[in-house]
Amino acid sequence: MYLVDLHAHTRFFHGRPGEVTGYDPLGAEMLGRVASARGMDAVALTNHDYFAPFSHDAVTFIPGIEVSTTRGHVLVVGPDPPARTEPGTLTPEETVELAHDRGCAAIVPHPFRKSTVRESAAPFDAVELNGKHPDTHDRVRALVDGRSIPLTGGSDAHFPFEAARSFTRVEADELTPESVVAAIRDGRIEPVYRGAIIDRALAPAYRAIHAAKGSR
Repeated sequence: MYLVDLHAHTRFFHGRPGEVTGYDPLGAEMLGRVASARGMDAVALTNHDYFAPFSHDAVTFIPGIEVSTTRGHVLVVGPDPPARTEPGTLTPEETVELAHDRGCAAIVPHPFRKSTVRESAAPFDAVELNGKHPDTHDRVRALVDGRSIPLTGGSDAHFPFEAARSFTRVEADELTPESVVAAIRDGRIEPVYRGAIIDRALAPAYRAIHAAKGSR
């Protein structure tokens, strides 16, 4: 069993979308340290519309990207995510097809944050219990109730201190991008939310920020 934060970022700002900045290596280092200190075995690096490979001594970084589709965000996690995607050009269906062609899993993150991705008929592999929005967890569980689609956990960390507030227990014999994808598709996963009081207190602020930005 491995503990994996399946949704995290290496920088806290969104400037210069789709490009690696000089901050990313430092962000990755700090993210890895905090995630390791909180018991994570791995963290998926899912920056907005770009993937940059990093390594860390204490945790395994799983490749990933958060694709800005025509209807909201989709996480693509696995061995070979695209290096870059153009925001607002791929449909959810095209994004899932791209993910599967590259041996990756396609996950719906924060499904109730100004997004209609959840209404798509695309064959997603999982839906996320987002660490940034604990107030939506009951709605997310209801969304997948009766469907053969599992739930993942991801912190959606942009600041390192946010890492691992939500994560995924992954049942696998080894920790590789391929084994994580296989476990997601087989349903051998369990989401965990262990956010502190501060995380719940910050939830209204996150909603206000995303509303002001018009974020999907």
